[in-house]
Amino acid sequence: MSQTHPFRALPLSVLAISLASLAHAADLPVRPSVADLVKQSKPSDWRPLDPNNTLYMELPTGRVVIELAPEFAPQNIANIKTMVKEQYFDGLAMLRSQDNYVAQWGDPNAETTPKSLGSAKAKVVGEFTVPMANDKHFVRQPDLDGYAPQIGHSNGFPVGRDPKAKTTWLAHCYATVGVGRDNDTDSGNGAELYAITGHAPRHLDRNITAVGRVVSGMPLLSVLPRGSENMGFYGAKDTRLPIKSVRLEADVPEAERSHLEVMRSEAPIYKDVVDAARNRGGPWNKFTPHYVELCNAPMPVREHPKE
Repeated sequence: MSQTHPFRALPLSVLAISLASLAHAADLPVRPSVADLVKQSKPSDWRPLDPNNTLYMELPTGRVVIELAPEFAPQNIANIKTMVKEQYFDGLAMLRSQDNYVAQWGDPNAETTPKSLGSAKAKVVGEFTVPMANDKHFVRQPDLDGYAPQIGHSNGFPVGRDPKAKTTWLAHCYATVGVGRDNDTDSGNGAELYAITGHAPRHLDRNITAVGRVVSGMPLLSVLPRGSENMGFYGAKDTRLPIKSVRLEADVPEAERSHLEVMRSEAPIYKDVVDAARNRGGPWNKFTPHYVELCNAPMPVREHPKE
């Protein structure tokens, strides 16, 4: 009985390609990592959060810090600030946790006995894009993108832009915060907000109002128990995590603030940070695509160093 040898010789062409790949892997240069660049950064490479555009959502499990982007959604953010000032969110709850998608919060009784909105508006126009001229901080990222002709960062926020339409918008990356709505574009008002907790659903770009992003506390949202009902909404048998309070940082005593700062996306070192994500080198990486998606370009956040 004949036997087949377990090793089959590779064609010379395949062997050459394989050897070239190994050589490429062995030749990947050692590059500074994002952590290295953060250590090398100067104080001027960082900016503190604006207390008038930073929200603290206090949960029983800890604090979620949200940085707002008023240049991209001024009317919706003004309405959210009105609700925060009037303590609308205090005592409400997490409404939804959908796997690989979003965590959403608001009034659990909105359909039956809704909490008063106070002086906030019941409907706000959808702000899906803004004129490009309004964005004074855009720094282009050269990588191609399937959802926008151009991509980049504006004051630390990932954005897309269309030079032909002369519009720009916040992109739906992990941690992006947006305004829940129904079918009508003006049916949202900020009373229900969500944060992206899964793979970036960029199809939401230009279809819903994004107002900012979570800069601290995402683990508190991403580990929420998944809702048992359709789209991850919590049902009668589910336990909803309550919201203790939501406050503007400006209204929180100095001693109780988080004192966070974000790397300036217009600083030269941030280009190096994106390059480090695009061209990963060193002994562990065996291949680098020389490409990074918009939502995979890191935006470093840190506590303000004590002087």
